[in-house]
Amino acid sequence: MKAMQHSLAAVVVSIFALQGSAWGQQAAPATNKYQPTVGQAGKDVVWVPTPQALVDRMLDMAQLTPQDRLVDLGSGDGRTVITAAQRGIPSRGIEFNPDMVVLAKQAARDAGVEDKAVFEEGDIFKTDFSEATVVTMFLLPSLNVKLRPTLLDMKPGTRILSNSFTMDDWEPDETARAVKDCSAYCSAYKWIVPAKVAGTWNMDGKELVLRQKYQMLEGAMRDNGNELPISHGRLTGDEIHFAVGGQTYTGKVSGDKMQGSVQGQGTWTAQRAS
Repeated sequence: MKAMQHSLAAVVVSIFALQGSAWGQQAAPATNKYQPTVGQAGKDVVWVPTPQALVDRMLDMAQLTPQDRLVDLGSGDGRTVITAAQRGIPSRGIEFNPDMVVLAKQAARDAGVEDKAVFEEGDIFKTDFSEATVVTMFLLPSLNVKLRPTLLDMKPGTRILSNSFTMDDWEPDETARAVKDCSAYCSAYKWIVPAKVAGTWNMDGKELVLRQKYQMLEGAMRDNGNELPISHGRLTGDEIHFAVGGQTYTGKVSGDKMQGSVQGQGTWTAQRAS
């Protein structure tokens, strides 16, 4: 992990040093008592700020609504939280370095969003952030994977946005790049936490058996001894989509119940088998 930390920092230190950081100038406290340095050591990773262009791109991908609550894991100088707050979204940053927390709080005051942008010192692996409907992060792949079980237990439909690093075999639902004003670490990945539907369902007198790998579904529909495989099975949060027997089923998952329509020709309901 240390090798990955150093390589992550080495690529960008010179870039940020040459380009400077307008945000860094804005974010610095008036007393200038603490100035973070790109590549400085942290608890799990070195500190490299997410380019503001990618912050904007990630928040666009999140499709924020007034009902959202954003949490940034490893919030650093606070730019993601503050930018979300400037868009009217109550946002929270969790940061291990207490000096960075002070810096971010001052930046929020300077931006006039301290009522919507809050920061706390904490360990992202020990702090509860289950209230979030949007989670942002810029962590190493190994840390993303370590967080993955917690993220998958969040409410279906929660959006996860990561700067540059993926989640191993959990394929992203969307990928994008910030092209303008971004020289390093310009890729964004988005996942939508899927509902949990694996198992057997009683569906209008038939039996629906589903196997789930993250948002992807396989399985079969059983009816009077006949078994038809499903295809194109996929979850987008609590929305389910699959095809069987030449018909397309779409619907919504709500705990142990599902309901929806069949190619616009009728409706279907399903109850999880006990």
